[in-house]
Amino acid sequence: MPQHPPVIYPRHPLATRARVLLTSVFGPYGQDDEYGSRKINPMELYQNQVTRFQGGLSLRMFHRSFGLMMIQANIDAPCTLLDFPTLERFREEIRQQNYHIIGISGIIANVGKVREMCALVRQYQPGATIVVGGHIANKEGLDQMIDADFIVRGEGVRWFQRYLGQDDQAPVKHAMALASFGTRIMGIDIGDTPDRTAAILVPSVGCPLGCNFCSTSALFGGKGKFVNFYETGDELFTVMCEIERTLKVRTFFVLDENFLLHKKRSLRLLELMEANGKSWSLSVFSSARVLKSYTMDQLVGLGIGFVWMGLEGEQSNYDKLKGVDTLGLVRLLQSNGIRVLGSTILGLEDHRPENMDATIDYAVSHDTVFHQFMLYTPVPGTPLHAKHQREGNLLSEAEFPFADAHGQYRFNYRHPHFKNGEEETFLLDAFRRDFEANGPSLLRLIRVLLNGWQKRKGQPRRIRKRIDWEAAPLRSTYAGAVWAMGKFYQDNPRHRETANRLLADIYAAFGWKTRLIAPLIGRFAFNRLRKEEERLAAGFSYEPSSFCEKNAAALALERAEAQPLSAANGRMLPTAEPAYQ
Repeated sequence: MPQHPPVIYPRHPLATRARVLLTSVFGPYGQDDEYGSRKINPMELYQNQVTRFQGGLSLRMFHRSFGLMMIQANIDAPCTLLDFPTLERFREEIRQQNYHIIGISGIIANVGKVREMCALVRQYQPGATIVVGGHIANKEGLDQMIDADFIVRGEGVRWFQRYLGQDDQAPVKHAMALASFGTRIMGIDIGDTPDRTAAILVPSVGCPLGCNFCSTSALFGGKGKFVNFYETGDELFTVMCEIERTLKVRTFFVLDENFLLHKKRSLRLLELMEANGKSWSLSVFSSARVLKSYTMDQLVGLGIGFVWMGLEGEQSNYDKLKGVDTLGLVRLLQSNGIRVLGSTILGLEDHRPENMDATIDYAVSHDTVFHQFMLYTPVPGTPLHAKHQREGNLLSEAEFPFADAHGQYRFNYRHPHFKNGEEETFLLDAFRRDFEANGPSLLRLIRVLLNGWQKRKGQPRRIRKRIDWEAAPLRSTYAGAVWAMGKFYQDNPRHRETANRLLADIYAAFGWKTRLIAPLIGRFAFNRLRKEEERLAAGFSYEPSSFCEKNAAALALERAEAQPLSAANGRMLPTAEPAYQ
C-alpha cells in the first residue's frame, strides 16, 4: 500500500491566545450601491424569494449568520462576532480593537463588500490574518479579486479549530440562537420571544443528493458528500434538550439540506421524543421522495410542522422527485397540518417561452402555504456552472455583475430559449399568479393550522399538546387576522370569499369567544395593514439590527484588561454578559 504524507494544516503561531473577529458583510443591504447591494435582493429571505408580491401581508424577518455563530461557539480563543454591521461600525471595530485573525463570511453577490472589508483590514490592521469563507469561497479566481490570506471552502468549525491548535475531533458545541428576528407581518411586530420563535438546529451540512444547481451541496463537497455534526439520534436529542433548556424554546428550525434523509437518526430521535414526552415542533428541509418514505404517523410524531420541499418543475429529471405525485403529497401533508413551502425553478433546460404558462400553472396548482420561485442559475462551484463554463456561454462580469446573479432577476448566461431578459417577466408573473390564485400565504397558513387541529383527535397526548399549542392563536390573533384580510380584500371577490369561509370555519371550531374577539383584533390589524401598505408604497425598506457578541474568553480578556484601569480609578468596572439573540 502506498504511504500518503500526513495533511499539514496551517496553524496560527498564537494558537488560542490569538484574538479573533468574525463578521458578516456590512449593510445596508436592500439598496443599490457600489459595493453590490441590490434593492431587489434584500437580506430578508421570505420577502426576497417567497412572498415578495404580497405587500403588507408579506412575511418579513431576518436570520442570523449561523455559520459564524457555530464557529464562535467552538473555538477557545477570545472571539468577537459582528453580525450585520454598518461599514462605519466595522471600520470602528478594526480601528479601536486589535485582532490577530479576522474572518469574513459572505455570498458570491458580496464580492464587492468583501473586497472593501479586506482592504480596510490591511489599512488598519496590516498584521492581521484575513480568512474568508461562506458561499463566496466557491467563486473561481476569488484570490485575485480580494486580498485575503486564506479562503476556506466548506465547513469552518473544524478549520478554525485546527488553525488555533484545538482538537478538531471534539464534540461540536451548538450555538444558542433563535432562528429569526425582526419578524413582522400586516405591519405588526410579532416579536422574537422564545415561546413563539424557533431555535436554530444544525445537525449536518452539505447534501448527498447533490442537485446540479445546489450551491450548498457544492460548498461542502458536492454529490454524496456531507458533514454530520451529530451522527446519532441520541446526540441530537441531547443537543435539543440543551437548546430547549437554555433558550426556553419548544420549536426548532432544522438547518439541514435533507434532514429526514438520515432515517436511522430521525427515527431514533422519534423514539426518544416519545419516551421523554417531548412535544417539540420541527421545521425541516426535505425532498419529496424522502418524505414519502415516512408514514404520516412518523412525521406527525416527530413534530414536523413545516417542510421546505423542492418541486422544481413537472418535467424535471431530478431523482428526488421521480415517481412522486407532488400534488397529492402536498395535499396529504397540508390536510394533516404540515405547512409546505414549495420551491419551483424556472428556466430549466426544457423550458421555453411557449410552455412557461403551463409550467407556472402546475406550480401554482399545488396551493402550498408558501411558494419560492427562482431562476435556474449556474452558481460558481456547482456542476451546472461547470457545464456552462465548458460550453462558453456564461456572461462576463462586465456583461452581468456578480451582484445581480442571485436568481431573482436575470440569467447570468446565454439561455438557448430565453432572450433579452424576458425570463424576469416570467419570474414576476409566477409570483403574481400564485398570489392571485391562492391568496396571501398567511391565509393559507391559518387554513392548514386549522386542518391540523381538526385532525388532532385520536392522537397521543404528547402530539395533541403540540398541536393545541401551535393552533392556540386560531382562537384570537389568527381569527382577527382573517377578519382583517376579509375586510382588506372587500374589492377582491376571490380573496374575500376565501377569508370569509375560513373565518366561518374558525368560528364553528372555537365558538362564541372567538366570534367576539376576532373583530376587535381584526380592526386593529386592518388599520396596521393599511398603514404598512402605504409605507411600502412610499419606498420604505427593512434592514436588520446589528449585533456584537463576545464569547467567554473575549469577556474574560476584556475584564482582565479593564482591571488596571479600574484599580487606578479606585473602582471596579461592571462585567458584561454574553448576548443571545
